[in-house]
Amino acid sequence: MAEIKTRATEVSVDDFIEALPIPQRREDAKKLRAMFERLTGEPAKMWGPTIIGFGQYHYKYASGHSGTMARMGFSPRKAELVLYVLTEEGGEREKAQLARLGKHKTGKCCLYIKKLEDVNEAVLEELTADTLAYMNRKFPEDACSAA
Repeated sequence: MAEIKTRATEVSVDDFIEALPIPQRREDAKKLRAMFERLTGEPAKMWGPTIIGFGQYHYKYASGHSGTMARMGFSPRKAELVLYVLTEEGGEREKAQLARLGKHKTGKCCLYIKKLEDVNEAVLEELTADTLAYMNRKFPEDACSAA
């Protein structure tokens, strides 16, 4: 079985954010970090070289593959911010939130935005809180203590 590359590291989140070459990305990363820490009650931790994660959960697929991953998080990449805040189901409430969010793209469980000022931050927080509640229901043994 392949080794999981995305795992918690001891790299400093502060150092990672301060090293981001785009000033807007640094500021957005600081805001997102504060929001995620407040919502999850968990400190930021680096997962792999570029993901800032909060909390963790253990998963196991029907194939037998299992591992541990950040419960939620984001990655301040060069082209855009990638937020791991969408559910697998993408229910009606999530779809309505995305419709109110502002300028964004989505992937399977990822939300892509160029900069925070392009979106309604209150809607982003609502979406993130709902996803945290979803994760806490789906993986209760690893639940984050929501603030």
